Amino acid sequence: MHFRYLIKACCISLLMSTGSAALAENSTSSGGYTIHHNALKSDFLTPAIAKAYNIQRSKYRGLLNISVIKNQAGTTGTPVKAQIELKVANLNGIPKEIDLRQVVEDQAIYYLGDFPVVNREIVNFNLKVTPEGQSRPINARFSQQFYID
Repeated sequence: MHFRYLIKACCISLLMSTGSAALAENSTSSGGYTIHHNALKSDFLTPAIAKAYNIQRSKYRGLLNISVIKNQAGTTGTPVKAQIELKVANLNGIPKEIDLRQVVEDQAIYYLGDFPVVNREIVNFNLKVTPEGQSRPINARFSQQFYID
């Protein structure tokens, strides 16, 4: 499996799961870097992609996907490794533990983690991302609501 297939699956899944809200850019840019971040239900992944990345497919599991890109004029940028600290909780303040794992594939670097979700749950993600070789973290925040069919 290639990174582009996972990203394509994540983007398609995101569009299917959130409707027009998914048209917004799911990234945070600062200090010459762009942090791409999204969360979706893991059952939107195809069985082949889920198996290739050892992801449990379930309508009760969310999947967090993060990539860090060093911006370079005239290009799509260069993927870089990063240290990522997460604070994740639902609207009731109940924290969610997400163990991120780094995936390096061809020239792509990204971080994946799965977690439990319930119907109509809104999950708030607070990321503190420190690109390799940098000392100042980039803060990124986003929320995602999950629907169980």
